[in-house]
Amino acid sequence: MKRNKIGLIVILFLAFITVTGSVYVVDETEQVVITQFGKPVGDAVTTPGLNFKVPFIQTANYFEKRFMEWDGDPNQIPTKDKKYIFVDTYARWQITDPLQFFKRLRNEMGAQSRLDDILDGETRDFIANHNLIEAVRTSNRQPSSTGVISELIGDSLEQIEVGREKIQAMILQQANEQTADLGVKIMDFRFKRINYVEDVRTQVYERMKSERYRIADKFRSEGQGEASRINGEKERELKSIQSEAFRQAEEIMGRADGEAASIYSSSYNKSAASRSLYSFMKSMETFEKTFDEKTHVILSTDSELYKYLKSSR
Repeated sequence: MKRNKIGLIVILFLAFITVTGSVYVVDETEQVVITQFGKPVGDAVTTPGLNFKVPFIQTANYFEKRFMEWDGDPNQIPTKDKKYIFVDTYARWQITDPLQFFKRLRNEMGAQSRLDDILDGETRDFIANHNLIEAVRTSNRQPSSTGVISELIGDSLEQIEVGREKIQAMILQQANEQTADLGVKIMDFRFKRINYVEDVRTQVYERMKSERYRIADKFRSEGQGEASRINGEKERELKSIQSEAFRQAEEIMGRADGEAASIYSSSYNKSAASRSLYSFMKSMETFEKTFDEKTHVILSTDSELYKYLKSSR
């Protein structure tokens, strides 16, 4: 009786193991390749759900269906214009054919190693075939300044023919051509960072500072020239205003003197007393304008001025 119970338990246990060993579940983020004694059997399973296989003989190999990350190692690369730079890159890739992927690369570790060889090699080739400015800039920029500063900045902005984005696109295209038979596709490739090596960086910074100092000096010179022009216009306008004011003042004084002379003349013609007063007043004005305490004058006895001086005695 006990032997029958033990046999039943063993049979149930073996049945359980057989059932569990023949069933596998494919998640939405996974894809499976079935192998038998290490060799793939049938097509890859990419549809999520419950599936069956031969227990103990066949094995389910799971692979990621989502995008995966590739992070390159920073490499020191010489550009076409002989400038050594550090280039750090990254990419996103996906397993598009799990069966071919398993045959060629076996697992994700093998894929990462193969991508290292392909992407690092293509990066080195394209950087070495282009000048540094092509890898740094994406498009040709136009300075927003005007005048001398615009010309200086425009001269310092060297024109590019390819640019950073096109170099990235060309690396991506060439890399995908090499991975076409690996069952993977590189979805995106980017430069994470580009920088000078340490022994060149200081020289570049010094050159950049000297260039900015030169632009600042030209800017300052242009400003001083504009200030001089504004000051000159101010002085010219000031003199013009003063000259016009002086002319108007002289005209007003002339009209006033004419009116005063007319008044004096009309008063002079009225009576002898008025004529005498007028002569006296004009003589006194002449004395005031002509003589001071240090003035010496010789007058004739027939002079009109002498007449009033003699009568004052």
